[in-house]
Amino acid sequence: MKLDLTKDFAEYAKDLNQASRDANIQKAMARAVKSYRDTTAETMKRYPHTPDLALEVQGIKTNAIENNPDLLQQAMASVERNKGKAFYAKDAEAALALAAQIIGKGKTVVKGKSMLGEEIHLREYLEEQGTEVWETDLGEFILQLKKERPMHILSPAIHVPREQVAEIFSKFFGKEVPPDIAAEVAQVREFMRDKYFTADVGISGANVVAADTGAMVIIENEGNVRLSTGAPPVHIVMVGIEKIVPTFSDAMKVAEVTWRYAQYGIPGYVNIISGPSKTGDIEKVTTYGAHGPKEFYVIFVDNGRSLMARDERFSQALHCLRCGGCMYECPVFQVTAGHFGYTYLGGIGSIWTAFVSGGLEKAAPLLYTCLRCGRCVERCPMSINVPEMVGQLRKMIVNGEQIGDGDLTLAATVGNASQALSS
Repeated sequence: MKLDLTKDFAEYAKDLNQASRDANIQKAMARAVKSYRDTTAETMKRYPHTPDLALEVQGIKTNAIENNPDLLQQAMASVERNKGKAFYAKDAEAALALAAQIIGKGKTVVKGKSMLGEEIHLREYLEEQGTEVWETDLGEFILQLKKERPMHILSPAIHVPREQVAEIFSKFFGKEVPPDIAAEVAQVREFMRDKYFTADVGISGANVVAADTGAMVIIENEGNVRLSTGAPPVHIVMVGIEKIVPTFSDAMKVAEVTWRYAQYGIPGYVNIISGPSKTGDIEKVTTYGAHGPKEFYVIFVDNGRSLMARDERFSQALHCLRCGGCMYECPVFQVTAGHFGYTYLGGIGSIWTAFVSGGLEKAAPLLYTCLRCGRCVERCPMSINVPEMVGQLRKMIVNGEQIGDGDLTLAATVGNASQALSS
């Protein structure tokens, strides 16, 4: 079936051209690219073992994706053993419905940064259900106020210089906030403090999940995730099934490579969460619901990932660690920021868009924006061959092929682990 791409291409091209002439984007991206390159070079010099560790992680991810159905079952069983509740969501609709059921009506939610949340439009959906949702990541908070989407997977407000941030904050807080980064951060800290301790639910993603222990590893610098997941009485993790690896040791190797290629020698915080808070200090009797959450839920989301895993031409895209390094090297991203993409950005984003965020019709403009220059491959710790996959998807468009009928999921292998909340 031939795709009608005229409308999407026209609108996308207009947006991309406007972005390339945006002075704010040029100013912010010039600062960001220089900072990333300088910091990453210094970090790799201090930790020279990192490239070799990245090669080891490539093997871990290859094995994990090949055995994903079994690892998913194991991870869900581990979460349940830790007194949490585990669910499998076939698609975005199922994931949103589960989250809404857990949260209920008229609640307040504090949310950590999550690409999966952006993928399924989690905040927007919950707000439509009458839930008050606050993005606690500073960049995401800026974009929530601007009513815009992220322009980078790690630094969502990368395109917004401090001068513009000051204007946004001054309007929202009703007082003059100077274009000083420290002052801007302090203002958000003051505002958000109350939200953490009055929220009903905290929501986070996870950078990697250990199947053997059910441990969720979450990398951050701001401390907002630690507060969002530790202060409210309920914690919900929403994570893609591709994030699961066999062991806790594997998970920590993945985490280290992720933060190194994200330009950090060591992040501010590495959160390891496996269940609700607990104590055994009275008569050595384990009791759940101590200082942290009383309830812990994990929603493992497929939404096209199992389909990608079963196509050997594209399964390598699931190895992506979301370090964001490729974007700083991409010539197109450097002049347009996140306008080169929708939810997932750049060349790798075109692959993810095709499978989980709209199909080939939505991905086509991105596929033909990619220069296939290979600079992303040189930076990528997983050596993901984005140019090759982009070429394969272009051939599919020309030949009138489709990604798939969407029926390849893990439902049969998960079985009754995909339980209803009432059970």
